[in-house]
Amino acid sequence: MMIRTILGDMGALARTSAQAVGTNCGRTYATQATFDIKPYRLHNLDSGPAERGTVTRDEAIEMYRQMQTIRRMETAAGNLYKEKIVRGFCHLYSGQEGCAVGMKAAMRAQDNIISAYRVHGWTYLMGVSPAGVLCELTGKQTGCARGKGGSMHMYAPNFYGGNGIVGAQVPLGAGVALACKYKGNGGVCLSLYGDGASNQGQVFEAYNMAYLMKLPCIFVCENNGYGMGTSSSRSSCNTEYYKRGDVLPGIWVDGMDVIGVKNATAFAIEYVNNHGPLVMEVFTYRYSGHSMSDPGTSYRTRDEVQEVRQTRDPITQFKDKVVNAGLLTNDEIKKFDSDIKTEVDAATKLAKSDKEIPLDELYTDVYGKNLVPLIRGLSPNQMHPHKTLNHLRAK
Repeated sequence: MMIRTILGDMGALARTSAQAVGTNCGRTYATQATFDIKPYRLHNLDSGPAERGTVTRDEAIEMYRQMQTIRRMETAAGNLYKEKIVRGFCHLYSGQEGCAVGMKAAMRAQDNIISAYRVHGWTYLMGVSPAGVLCELTGKQTGCARGKGGSMHMYAPNFYGGNGIVGAQVPLGAGVALACKYKGNGGVCLSLYGDGASNQGQVFEAYNMAYLMKLPCIFVCENNGYGMGTSSSRSSCNTEYYKRGDVLPGIWVDGMDVIGVKNATAFAIEYVNNHGPLVMEVFTYRYSGHSMSDPGTSYRTRDEVQEVRQTRDPITQFKDKVVNAGLLTNDEIKKFDSDIKTEVDAATKLAKSDKEIPLDELYTDVYGKNLVPLIRGLSPNQMHPHKTLNHLRAK
C-alpha cells in the first residue's frame, strides 16, 4: 500500500551568506549557506520556526559525516544479522538519518533523549563509537552495555536508551523532563516514538501530565508511514500526528530534510522551556522492514521504496545542497565516505572477534550501586554469586 508521499522541490538552491575563504590547496569555499525549508505545519501556534536555515561549513561536515556513518553502520548491522552473528531483534534506521542528526544538531549539553528500539544511530550520536554499537549488537564486551543490552537496549550520557515496550518511553521521557525542571538546568527531553505507538494510552496520559505540570518535554513522533506492517492510514483515524496532543501545540516537519529538523528542534527547545510541552511530527521513511525479520515488501511495493530513495533520501538531498552551495566539494565527500567505510569496517571486524563478558560479570549492573553483595533471585539457592558460578563450573 502506498503511503502519502511528499515530493517536489525542496526549496531554492542554497544562498551563500558569507565571503569565501581560501584553503591551503588554493580552493575557495563558502563559510556558510542559507537554505529554504519546506513549510512547516502548525497546530495551536501563532508562529513557528523560520523557513530558512543557515548551516556553516563545519556543521555541514559534521551532519554529513553523522548521517553517512549511521547509514554505513546500519548496513553493517544488517549484514551481521544475516550472518547470524547478531541474534534476537534488530531494527534498522536507514532512511531516517535526517531525523536524528537534525535533532542532535539543535540539542545542547543539558538536553536529553529517550526513544524506542530503533536506536543504533542515536547511540552513536550520543557519544558511543561505531565499535561500541556493533559490539553491543553481537553481545561482546566492547559493547556500550557490555553486550548485555543488545540492539534494543543501548545507553549513553543523557541518552535514556532504546525501550522495547511499545510507547513505554513516552511517559519516561516526561519524567526526564520533570527532572530537568526540578534541577533547574534549562534542559529538555526529546521523547521519541513512532506512528505505530501513537495510539497507546500512555502516550496521551503523558501529554496530559506534561501539560498540567508545564514540563520541558518535546514529544516527537517519527512517522515513517508504517507501524510494523500496517500503514498509518489503516492504524490511525487521524494521521496528522502533530495535532494529536489536543491542546498541546504541534509542528510538522519533513524529516528527510536535516536542516528543517534542526530548525524545528531549536524552536521546540526554546518553546518548551518557556511554555511547556509540544508535539513534533517528523515525516520520514524507513528503507528496511520493521525489523530484520520483516522483508518489508508485503505491505508496500519495491517501487515505492525505490521512489523514496531516489527522490527524498536525506543524505543525497543534503549532499546536493551543500555541494551546490560551495560548502563542500565532491572530492571531500568521497574522502569522508572512504574514512567512514574504514572506521565501520574495523568496527565490524572487532564485533566479530571480540570476547563475551565472563560468567562472573553476568549478575552485575542490575543497579548503579548495589547496596548488598547478593541480589535475590540471580543465583541458585541464594548463594553468593561467585560461589554459585564456581559451583556450576565444577559440575
